[in-house]
Amino acid sequence: MLPDNCGRCSIRHAVDLSSVYILGVRVDCVTFQQTLELIEAFIARGTPHQIVTVNPEFVMLAQRNTEFRRVINQSALALPDGIGVWWASRHLGRPIPERVPGVDLVVRLAQLSASKGYRMYFLGAMPGVAARAAVALQSRFPGTAMAGSYPGSPSIDENAAIVQRIRMQHPDILFVAFGAPAQDLWIARNLEALEVPVCIGVGGSFDYIAGVRPLAPRWMRKVGLEWLYRLITQPWRWRRMLALPLFAWHVLWSKPNRKKDHSAGTPFHP
Repeated sequence: MLPDNCGRCSIRHAVDLSSVYILGVRVDCVTFQQTLELIEAFIARGTPHQIVTVNPEFVMLAQRNTEFRRVINQSALALPDGIGVWWASRHLGRPIPERVPGVDLVVRLAQLSASKGYRMYFLGAMPGVAARAAVALQSRFPGTAMAGSYPGSPSIDENAAIVQRIRMQHPDILFVAFGAPAQDLWIARNLEALEVPVCIGVGGSFDYIAGVRPLAPRWMRKVGLEWLYRLITQPWRWRRMLALPLFAWHVLWSKPNRKKDHSAGTPFHP
């Protein structure tokens, strides 16, 4: 069973941050700059906070995985990652100001690390990828403080050892790249034991930063066409891409309820 408090704190409530519930899944109406400021406040506070980067695939997974939905809805920040959630927020009448893509957030936090000394730990991805991503960021932003890296996803037997290993390095920020929902459920289960101020699930971000997978051209990312680029360059992902039209269909047929937008929300049932 996951803990009831997956990273919420008084800081988030004090900022007067509004949210939209898309098919029962919370997404915060936050700008990139506000996100960075909140993360710095979380680090200054020192207590553990979980951040989730929400895209349409997350929303659809949360329809059938109630624990995942609860983790998202109780997180300290539920960031608008995908273009689909940005579009859905407008359809529901509670527009999100801008997207906060996970891979861009990792890069910006590395830049902050170089200037403010925040220590970052990279967990997950294939062997060597997390370390390569860390080196790439250090090369781009000299002075970036790396607390360490560890590949793969820990088994039940090694979970306690991995948590202890991370905790001993005293990172300020932990990036976890197991893929959803595994990364977000793992963070929620281990949040208090990790004692890391900011824990973020970042999916395939390490692969893009390390150069293992090509990142979509800037113009495609700017207009929200990363999904098309990924489909072209990684055609084997087509099954996962089916979540996008399914998400759009459910959003179009859902009935906006402004009162429920401020509540815990319930999943959409076709």
